[in-house]
Amino acid sequence: MFLKKAVYVIELALKLSPLPLSVQRKDFKDAEELYRQVKQCIENGKPRILELKCEKVEEKKIAVLTSELLAVQIYEKTAASGGLKRPGFSFET
Repeated sequence: MFLKKAVYVIELALKLSPLPLSVQRKDFKDAEELYRQVKQCIENGKPRILELKCEKVEEKKIAVLTSELLAVQIYEKTAASGGLKRPGFSFET
């Protein structure tokens, strides 16, 4: 029997960039907290640097200028099935 291991992806859309930035969190509460933090940065509208760190490899970091953020989304990626729940909104399950 396979255990369903979920990872949560927080995806950031940037101005003038066709590719989003994404970070993963193992725990939903941690993912939701990061989502709220990024969302708050977008709402404030004041330019500042937001540093995101990798949970697995502590040396991996990325800094983002918050005034360049357009959108943030959170979705579940399931390791057991090799797939993911589609980001955004869909009638499919």
